[in-house]
Order: sequence, then structure tokens, then C-alpha cells
Amino acid sequence: MRALVSLNDRWWPTITLTVLVAVTVLSLSPLPELPLPDAASSDKLHHLVAYALLALPVATAGPKGWVRIMVFLLAWSGMIELVQPFVNRYGEWADLAANAMGLLLGAGAGLATRRIVQ
Repeated sequence: MRALVSLNDRWWPTITLTVLVAVTVLSLSPLPELPLPDAASSDKLHHLVAYALLALPVATAGPKGWVRIMVFLLAWSGMIELVQPFVNRYGEWADLAANAMGLLLGAGAGLATRRIVQ
């Protein structure tokens, strides 16, 4: 486990940026047609997991200003939700809430991992 955390300490910016690009592309790829509203509300687990994975390497590394990075990621998430209606997707407050919960869970898991390894 210590070796993984050591790798993360070195590569967290690359890992985070890669996940951020993937989340952004997947979130803003236009859909051929909008899903039914019930189907759109069933994706909250996807949001939670994606943003937990986004927060995990940052919180595990714990760089100076990591909380500001989390705030930036939440703001980025909000911007995605604002842009989604322009690419034939739903922008939802519930998605933003799921993203925020994912960031909190990922940060908590990262901090716990760091504490266990130290």
C-alpha cells in the first residue's frame, strides 16, 4: 500500500488531470436524443463514483492547497452542469449534489489512506 501511495504522490497531477478530462468528455459528449427524465435521474451513482475517483489522488497526496483544488473541481462540475443543456443533455442540481458527495467521499478515502500509511 505504501508503494501505491508513493506512486500517487508522484503522479497525482497526471492522474487527476486524466480523470478530469475523461469526466468532462463523457459529461459533454452530445447525446443523439435526450433520455426519458426517469432515466436521467438514475445516473447519480455514476456521478458519485466519477467524482470520488477524481478527488482520491489529490486527497491522498495532500498537496499544499488541496482543499482549493477540491473547490475548483466542484466549480468545474457546476460549469459542466450549466453547459450540458447546450449539448443535448440534462443539467441537474441533483447531479451537482452527487458530484459534491463524490468529492467528499473521495477526499475522505484519500485522507484515511494517507493516515493509515503514515
